[in-house]
Amino acid sequence: MDRHFHGELQLLTERLTAMGALVESRVRDALAAIADRQVDLAVRVATGDDAVNVLELEVDDLCLRALALQSPVASDLRLIRSVIKANTDLERIGDQAVNIAQAAMDLIEHAPLDPQQEVLALGEVALEMLHDSMTAFVGLDVALAERVLERDDRADAMRDGLFQALLTRMRSAPDTIYPGQGLITVARGLERIADHATNIAEDLIFLVQGRDVRHNRGHVA
Repeated sequence: MDRHFHGELQLLTERLTAMGALVESRVRDALAAIADRQVDLAVRVATGDDAVNVLELEVDDLCLRALALQSPVASDLRLIRSVIKANTDLERIGDQAVNIAQAAMDLIEHAPLDPQQEVLALGEVALEMLHDSMTAFVGLDVALAERVLERDDRADAMRDGLFQALLTRMRSAPDTIYPGQGLITVARGLERIADHATNIAEDLIFLVQGRDVRHNRGHVA
């Protein structure tokens, strides 16, 4: 491989890694805003998406430049394809961080409901999946990527249980309807983050093994 092209691919991976770290931090801050009732932190996340968008455009530009100027083949082409897809998933995770932070701003105005701790537990699962999917992607670790896939069903089950618990609580106590709806919004966003992490893990498996596992599992576009 041309040394200059190798450097471009390395830069591409580094910028994607930076984006992964940024969106993980923003999701973590959005959840901390709920747990610690920090409205300033929630506002910071809700209004601070520009850095994610800048990185998304930078990664896209690097991918397009590599495709246009280097005519990559085989594994290099698979890498660029997988980076493009992972970049999209990370940007959408960034969007979910904004949604969670906006919900947090409203939740802080109400007394916390009992299911809040379960929502935060789902957040930890989603964050672990995101962190591990990016670690797998950078390290080309198929075994770790497969463990991310295994946790997707757990995230789905946690979300379903939360929805049921919150709906039951809201029916029995109408004054909890508004904060209950907020927690449902947060739980839905966290489950989608887990889905996007699953997508990234699936793309890593395709990158390393050329094996497309998407049609054997649920995933989000």
